[in-house]
Amino acid sequence: MGEKSRQLGSRVSRVTGILRTEGPRALAQRLARYTYNELGAASLGEPLLDDDIADSTELNLELPDRRPPRSRPLRIGWVIVPPSAGSGGHTTLFRMVEALERAGHQCELFLYDRYGGQLSSHERVIRDWWPNIRANVRDATGGITDVDACVASGWDTAHVLARRSPSPMRRLYFIQDYEPYFYAHGSLYSLAEDSYRFGFRMIALGEMVAGLLRSEIGLSPDVTEFGCDTSVYRLLAERDRSGVVLFARPEVPRRGYPLARLALGRFHELHPEVTIHLYGSEVRGLAFPATQHGRLTPTELNELYNSSIAGLAMSFTNISLVAEEMLAAGAIPVVNDSVNSRADLVNTNVTWATPTPQGIAAALGAVVTRSDVSAAARRAAESVRQFGWTKAQADVVRIVEDEVYGP
Repeated sequence: MGEKSRQLGSRVSRVTGILRTEGPRALAQRLARYTYNELGAASLGEPLLDDDIADSTELNLELPDRRPPRSRPLRIGWVIVPPSAGSGGHTTLFRMVEALERAGHQCELFLYDRYGGQLSSHERVIRDWWPNIRANVRDATGGITDVDACVASGWDTAHVLARRSPSPMRRLYFIQDYEPYFYAHGSLYSLAEDSYRFGFRMIALGEMVAGLLRSEIGLSPDVTEFGCDTSVYRLLAERDRSGVVLFARPEVPRRGYPLARLALGRFHELHPEVTIHLYGSEVRGLAFPATQHGRLTPTELNELYNSSIAGLAMSFTNISLVAEEMLAAGAIPVVNDSVNSRADLVNTNVTWATPTPQGIAAALGAVVTRSDVSAAARRAAESVRQFGWTKAQADVVRIVEDEVYGP
């Protein structure tokens, strides 16, 4: 037998072995991984085209030579990436857009799609999921023009704003997380970090982000604080609570899905009588039974929280909005303990867990077996700040107006 025949026989044997021991799904996954590597598909994870990468050491961005009178409404641009239905980060940003519109200013959304998707399709998602937004939707690759100021919404859009705003304008940066932490310490980490050196006026959402901008970059941003939409997330009429719930985002490493999955497996072994609910992404290959709800509207999600004793609110960078939304609905959030998470979630009703499978499982178990479930739910809901997002919205309006009109 020749060498090629031996190699072919070996490959067939490996494929047969995988099929027999792990099944067709595992084989398909390995073939997909092999194809992914052979085609160099990892480059598709780079959120910017090469020509849209800015360099802080070379920037010389023009500012207007005069300020408009405060009697004239402003034209404010916002650079965004395409939103998925119900995206939490976009929801927070669009609250700020709404606030500027209510203040009488005209807003423009400049959408950057690194993959060249149809603008009309992205606009349809925006109109369907955020119907209160009146802003026009424009293609950022056509240039960011005809605005008094423009706000970047993430590190990639900060690069786009730096590269595609040829005319003089004021530039700001609404920062919801310390985004270098989204990546391993390498190229994307450095590009994300460099976006904070572009000279834009920075608005940090929360003390975790602000603290890292001070300690890691040496800059002092404007700071506003998290809110919670208590018009949606709130206690409903008294009902029986049972089960635990997880916001599943396997594709987002900072949301800790692999650790949550392992923890829920341990939790099920200890408490097989407790129903486990998942929402968000549909997941497969679970080693425990779970009710999967897929994507839920905020109202549907509030219903689920109101029927649950506890929820897993995992985040390894800035705290997830999910934790306070759970509290408002009376579900006790179990959160992986970290300095970053505690910086903006100061609430004695939160259960902090050692970020290991057993640590999280034990914390969940302690919550579901307590004797005062109904009373704990009421205390949790009453502990949530009732001003919602109004303070953050007022701060952003003030800061944007201050930047353009002058202090």
